[in-house]
Amino acid sequence: MKNEDNGSSKTRPRSAQPPGTIHLEEKEKRTIPLKSRLTEKIRKTCSCSTNKAKDALLSFLPVLQWLPKYKLREYLLGDAMSGLIVGVLLVPQSIAYSLLAGQEPIYGLYTSFFACIIYFLMGTSKHIHVGIFGVLCLMVGEVVDRELQVAGYDRLGDQGSHHSTVTNIMTNTTIDANTTSGMTCDRSCYAITVGATVTFMAGVYQVLMGVLQVGFVSVYLSDALLSGFATGASFTILTSQVKYLLGLSLPRANGIGSSIYTWIYIFQNIHKTNICDLITSILCLAVLVPAKELNECFKSKLKAPIPIELFVVVGATLASHFGHLKEKYGSSIAGEIPTGFLMPKPPEWGLIPNVALGALSIAIIGFAITVSLSEMFAKKHGYEVKANQEMYAIGFCNIIPSFFHCFTTSAALAKTLVKESTGCKTQVSGIMTSLVILLVLLVIAPLFYSLQKCVLGVITIVNLRGALRKFLDLPKMWKVNKIDTSIWLVTMFSSALISTELGLMIGIAFSMLCVIVRSQKPGITLLGRVEASEVYESMIVYKDLNTTKGIKVFRFEAPLYYVNKHCFKSALYKCVGVDPILVASAEKKAAKKQEKLKKKEGFIETNLEPVETVQRLYQEKMTLHSIIIDCSAIHFIDTAGLNTLKEVLKDYGDIGIQLLLAQCSSSVRNSLRNGDYFKREEGTMVFHSIHQAVQFALYKQEEQEAIINATAV
Repeated sequence: MKNEDNGSSKTRPRSAQPPGTIHLEEKEKRTIPLKSRLTEKIRKTCSCSTNKAKDALLSFLPVLQWLPKYKLREYLLGDAMSGLIVGVLLVPQSIAYSLLAGQEPIYGLYTSFFACIIYFLMGTSKHIHVGIFGVLCLMVGEVVDRELQVAGYDRLGDQGSHHSTVTNIMTNTTIDANTTSGMTCDRSCYAITVGATVTFMAGVYQVLMGVLQVGFVSVYLSDALLSGFATGASFTILTSQVKYLLGLSLPRANGIGSSIYTWIYIFQNIHKTNICDLITSILCLAVLVPAKELNECFKSKLKAPIPIELFVVVGATLASHFGHLKEKYGSSIAGEIPTGFLMPKPPEWGLIPNVALGALSIAIIGFAITVSLSEMFAKKHGYEVKANQEMYAIGFCNIIPSFFHCFTTSAALAKTLVKESTGCKTQVSGIMTSLVILLVLLVIAPLFYSLQKCVLGVITIVNLRGALRKFLDLPKMWKVNKIDTSIWLVTMFSSALISTELGLMIGIAFSMLCVIVRSQKPGITLLGRVEASEVYESMIVYKDLNTTKGIKVFRFEAPLYYVNKHCFKSALYKCVGVDPILVASAEKKAAKKQEKLKKKEGFIETNLEPVETVQRLYQEKMTLHSIIIDCSAIHFIDTAGLNTLKEVLKDYGDIGIQLLLAQCSSSVRNSLRNGDYFKREEGTMVFHSIHQAVQFALYKQEEQEAIINATAV
């Protein structure tokens, strides 16, 4: 038992305390003035020394710490193999995902190249691959298409009717002052300008998260929410790629219900399907899907996954080139892909107000996925990652490449799994991947001129299998946790049918609403003692538990605050079976009725002796004499909850029932102390265990019975 500053230890000698009483004296807290704390913080932050500068540099560029310790013979082979394999797989995916982001194929290759190099320098995870991620590409593409429409570009031209030079659509169009400051810029140029600006802003947000240490934002993105969002976005991605499979030139729908409008456009134009593209898509699906399944089935036996996507791209390019599919059947192709690098160009500052909000959701999703994957693989392989440094790394993986015509990147699960399974040891694997991309950029890229866009669409859709398979897990998810499944469904449908950005916001809002509802409807139960032990468990869950006559043990499994204070009070009254307000009201009415009866009959005194009256009232009223609240699941109490607890203590005290608290956390005890809960002399004790509280209640009851018996004698 712990007596919380209520004076009881002064009124009763220690020898007279109940057995098992524990006396604890808390340490005196040193209160440092705010001014002193701020001064010290500023002094430490602003001070500079050689060691501090060195530590800051090593922290900002972790490569300077681990690269000198690199074990060449032990690590190089695994890093080289995994880097080469990921690079081979990445080439076709980079080209395919460029279409998803509303960009030309060359920009996807640029993005993959720069992201690998920057994460090699700044990242702390040895295994994750940072590069193009389908969901982020979709979100970037939505912002790009919206800005293209606002700027007046012909959406019906679509990406299918132009290539990197884009001389046939809006050539030499002059953009107004709030876009490219009067410079001439065609559709492709403007699309990458918007994409780079979005990427720059997303990176700035991520770096600010690192500076302000607001990584807690990811806490609100639960696994169910992220999974539902990824699945809903995957459905939107699939929808956006169907037009390529059918060879249709359609406008890309934007805003609320874009997926629904896209399907309407598809069915309205289904008669315009390009048969050549449709047949090519079916053949590619027939090859890719079984090959991917074989890779999955035999991944433990295969030293490396079969790069089937690369084989399909090479085969389809050769077939398109020698079969003259564009000239004969009007098939849409990738077009000219230039070699080398373009000159760096800053983001378009005038576009920042237009894209700032869209970039925020992209930044949060990219950060959450990167940190969760890096922590998952670090835990699996027994090393530590710094979440704050990961925010810096992924931020600069977006800020720096935005000057080199790139779009947003983050960690990608599928390619991370490939890296891990093919022997990756350190971040050097990323450099090997970037060398493969560099080779393509400098030499091989123009050879993909005749590659059909429907092949790229098929590659994108086939890579969505993992996210779409989550539908098969729904029955199991529902059985494990119905609320998490509801969050998954709401987020998924919102992302798929409304829009990805609104879907994320709706998912977060619904997830937080579920937390509030859970706290409003917490677990409530009475506890009983396990035979021959001091353990108390729920009487709803377990059988054959013992109860102590006159004592009720009540558990409330939620924080006690303004949202659920009424629920707490009503649940306590219901479980205990005594509403103190009703009892007090009934006693007052009975007293008034008795007073009227006495006056009416002319009686001044009763026929009973005073002692007999006391004994009778005690036997009638005191069948319940103590209520113990198990506070182990109450993590915090706010002002409203504290006032509710005081009211309950007073109301039960007024009818002769004592209220005791057990197993309070230190934060709850501090709230009780600071809120003057312990001002009263009696009934304001907290106990370290339920059993101690029960023993104290029995002791007090015996003491009271002894007083009554002594009075009777």
